[in-house]
Amino acid sequence: MKKIALAVLIAFVAVAFVTMGPTSAFAQQQQKKVEKFGEDKRIAEWSKKKFETSTQKFNWRMSDPWAGLNYHDMVIHFADTIRACSGGRLEIKVFPTGAIVPAMEIFEATSKGTLDAFHSWPGYWKGRSEAFVAYASVPFGLDNEGYNIWYYERGGKAMFDELYGRFGMVPFFCGNVGMEIGMHSNKRATKLDEFKGMKVRTVGWYMDILTKMGVSVTPLPGAEVYLALERGVVDAAEFSSPSANIPAGFHEITKFAIMPGVHQPSCQFDVVFNKKKWDELPEDLKIIVETAAKETQLWANAWAENMNIEAVKIMKTKTEFVKLDDATIINFAKATFEFLDDLAAKNPDVKKVLDSQEKFKDEFADWRDLRGRLVPWPRAD
Repeated sequence: MKKIALAVLIAFVAVAFVTMGPTSAFAQQQQKKVEKFGEDKRIAEWSKKKFETSTQKFNWRMSDPWAGLNYHDMVIHFADTIRACSGGRLEIKVFPTGAIVPAMEIFEATSKGTLDAFHSWPGYWKGRSEAFVAYASVPFGLDNEGYNIWYYERGGKAMFDELYGRFGMVPFFCGNVGMEIGMHSNKRATKLDEFKGMKVRTVGWYMDILTKMGVSVTPLPGAEVYLALERGVVDAAEFSSPSANIPAGFHEITKFAIMPGVHQPSCQFDVVFNKKKWDELPEDLKIIVETAAKETQLWANAWAENMNIEAVKIMKTKTEFVKLDDATIINFAKATFEFLDDLAAKNPDVKKVLDSQEKFKDEFADWRDLRGRLVPWPRAD
């Protein structure tokens, strides 16, 4: 009888399994577990696309405003990647700063076709549109991770394309070197009151923000910063990240480096092409250019942050790093947001970009908070 009962039970289970089929709760649960989440939109676009290798060769001229700064290496890296990936079908010759046009004339020269392309920090073109600054660095704005997510996945690229498109050019993000040093200073300043009366070199939106807070600001060109610090024309100056500031020697003539760089949580660069020239490129070369820009975006951040390791060691032999207290950071933030709100109210282009960035920051905040307590500090044995 036991054998008969066992056989009946097995048969019952088998019949139940067959008759329930894929619509059973178990099957639905299994299907739910492997259901696809998210998608790469390019997959659908490229899945049936046929690509052909072009044979035409192109030789373009490009420049930048970097002179002796190591940021010039990013431009060479980008051009070399294109040359390698295209098998020499697209050669971009990078001319030294000023060889064809002065540094701050590369925008107009590329727009008119005197140059085929340039590399820059978009904030330099503030006079063309205030919105360019939002793609370069915003005080208390996006860090390098934020810029990548917002630009590639949250509509930032389309807005950037539209802005440069007004001037007959096609842009791509092309290098982010992370946070800048807050200030090289001959006066120790970690509290808000200690900044009042200081003479500071800065530019862009931070110049306007500090001025509103009672700080005396001078927008000196980068080449004049060293002498201004050495001769006491300014008490403090912000310029760039540790690895870029080392050759300038600011740490050798100042006593303090004030952190964090609230004015520039990250420094974003771009590469920009004359649209008529861009339109002449066959599709395969356009894809190579865009891919090279993304590769440079990834590499430049790792390259710069790795150099900062040694740069900070060198700086600490000459200067003391000090940190703003929390109350000062909060006050700087309040003044920043008041300024940005006022600017956005007067400028639709600025409002469009900052609203988009702020929406991303707001929606990303939950995940950032959940992961925020785990920081990869070295072990303390």
